[in-house]
Order: sequence, then structure tokens, then C-alpha cells
Amino acid sequence: MSKFRNFEKLLPGIKRNVLLKNYTTFKIGGKAQFFFVAKEKEELIKAIRVAKKFKLPFFILGRGSNVLVADEGYNGLVIKTQSAKRKAQSNNLKLKTIYAEAGTPLALVVSEATKKGLTGLEWAVGIPGTVGGAIWGNAGAFKNSMQNIVKKVEVLDSKTLKIKNFKNKDCKFSYRESIFKKNSNLIILSATLQLKKGNKREIEKKIKEYLNYRKGKQPLNLPSAGSIFKNPPGFSAGELGEEDKSSSLSTELPKEVKVRKRMKFSCDFAAARLIEECGLKGKRVGNVKISEKHANFIVNLGGGKAKDVKKLIKIIKNKVKNKFGIILEEEIVILS
Repeated sequence: MSKFRNFEKLLPGIKRNVLLKNYTTFKIGGKAQFFFVAKEKEELIKAIRVAKKFKLPFFILGRGSNVLVADEGYNGLVIKTQSAKRKAQSNNLKLKTIYAEAGTPLALVVSEATKKGLTGLEWAVGIPGTVGGAIWGNAGAFKNSMQNIVKKVEVLDSKTLKIKNFKNKDCKFSYRESIFKKNSNLIILSATLQLKKGNKREIEKKIKEYLNYRKGKQPLNLPSAGSIFKNPPGFSAGELGEEDKSSSLSTELPKEVKVRKRMKFSCDFAAARLIEECGLKGKRVGNVKISEKHANFIVNLGGGKAKDVKKLIKIIKNKVKNKFGIILEEEIVILS
């Protein structure tokens, strides 16, 4: 620890041995060797510079909504970004933009858009993440995602410590993927989101509809990391449980998947349905279990351990592979 003697001087406010389970929605995980809260964009940049100076691994943490932290914790610097400056700007009569720093909770941006009568972000209501995290993982729901509204992203290249601006096409968005997820050197600082002028009453109505859907279909009463797995290729992203209308479903999926002639695959339930068909709803290991409400959620019953979540993930992947010949891919980030 002697080489970190001057750490506190270079980065005032840094803490040691902070329990990370208190900073994730899963409420699971060990301690971070170092922990720093960046309340401004400039503080985030400074923290990264200091970590680089000491050759210390670092991890950017938003609201911890899509993260499983190992029981052993993280041997490095966790930077929790709380940089949340935001403002709405007008381009013309129909198009509007919202500028938001990476640490801005999505809930605040949805609220800002609603107040201004801007449409295009209603689908994000109820997602407990930040703007930076949502762009990083191309978060989405109800046939929409961040790639549909991102205009540009301000990025710090932690390798060169230079700031760059990425246009939408530069972000290389795909289903739950982006260039930022594939290149850990690219740190999101802020973004400009492109929205449209809409009818405030209609916006509020849609938000209420989406919220009610989440409450009815997802286990929001227990700690979780949201959907554990990505929906596998070939599944339709139907809206609000709408039945798949495409003819490709019957030809693209393995024969075993066609369990019922009229199975309904929605944007939230493709992976969940496969898990459910394996009879895994309610499967428990230690103090974590697969939700009976939504099989793509693993919930913490209290005092859950990351090792038990990993066991459940392994069980799910093996069962789905053996029954359907499909390899599920994790959507969550495992920090160890």
C-alpha cells in the first residue's frame, strides 16, 4: 500500500475498502480497494488520470443496475459517477435535444423530456440506470433503444487522455452492444439526445402504460440486476407481449424451441421463456433465486452471494443449451 501514500492528496475524497453491495441494485458484492464519487465531469476525468498515474485498474460505476460484484470485491479504483448536469435545447419547431452528463439518472432525463413535452424516451421509464450506462449497453425496451435517440457522445480516451466526440454512427450500436462496451478505453462523459416535440398528454399516457407493464411483469420488489441474459438471435422484439407476427420465427429457431404453436415472444420475455420452459422458475441457490414472475431475473432474497448467482447462471445456460441448443449470453457485467 506504500505506493498509494499520496493517493488521497492527489484525489481528495477517495475512500478505501468501501462495500460495493451498497452501490448496486443487486445489493451483492465485496469491497473496493479504493472508491471515489465523481460529482462533476472534471472530477471523473481527474480520477481516471490519477488511476493511470498509479497504474491502478479502474471501473466506472453508475447506479449499479446491471452489475454483479464478486464477493471478493474489486482490487482497484471504483469511480462512481454522479455528474448529472443536463439541459434541453431547441433545434427547430419539431426537433429538440437534451444534453446530459454520463452520471445523470435516466429517470431524471425522462422527467425532463416529459416536462418539456418531448417524445422518444418514454420507453426508458423505470430503467434504474444512468445515461452513460444506458449508452454503453445500448439499453432498450418496447422496440426502442438508445441508438434511436443518441445524436452525439462526448468521450474520454483513457489511453491517450484526449476527449473526442462520437456521432451516432461512430458508436457502432447493435443489440445491447456499442463501441464503448467493446473498447474499455472509451469512457462516456456526456451525450446529446435527439427527441421530438410531442403531445404531453400522450407522452404521460404512454409512460404510465409502460410503468404498469413493468410492475405487472417484473419482480421490482426484490433487489436484482435486471435481465440477466440477452435475448438470443432469432426472437422477435414484440411490444408489450404482442404475439410475433413474422414468419421467420418458425424457420430460424431450432425445432425444440417450437414448444407451443402460438408462443408469444416479447422484447422482455424471449430469454425468459426459454428459462421458464426448462422448469427453472423459482430455482434457488443460497439466498438468490430465479424469479417466479420473470425468469430472466435473478433476485436477492437477502444476504445473497455473487458465487450463488454465478451458480444459477451456469445452471440456466447448461439447461437451455441442452434443451434448445441455444447458448445464452449474459447482459449483466460481472466485476471481479
